[in-house]
Amino acid sequence: QVQLVESGGGLVQAGGSLTLSCAASGSILNVNTMRWHRQAPGKQRELVATVTSGSMKNYADSVKGRFTISRDIAKNTVFLQMNSLKPEDTAVYYCNAAARLTPSRGDIYWGQGTQVTVSS
Repeated sequence: QVQLVESGGGLVQAGGSLTLSCAASGSILNVNTMRWHRQAPGKQRELVATVTSGSMKNYADSVKGRFTISRDIAKNTVFLQMNSLKPEDTAVYYCNAAARLTPSRGDIYWGQGTQVTVSS
């Protein structure tokens, strides 16, 4: 079993910064690709950022230049540094991870989500 625990959400004024973290735990052999998604009220879930096991990174156009995804491979943890936050960044942010429990067994796991609210 794999568990993802997220933290770091909160309320911040426009222009401020927050850092989200998500740690994967359990009997994990490897954590491969890790991602951050978000879902704003009344909108569909959106992929925000991706980091692969080879540390390749991708971002949604709406957050490029403002958000940075990173990971601590040894601790199976992914971070999302969010700068220059805008009210439109308000959403519940979710992390997910592709994890292997054995060389032949793996799956996709989701965190519980953390609320980010950006005021004008």
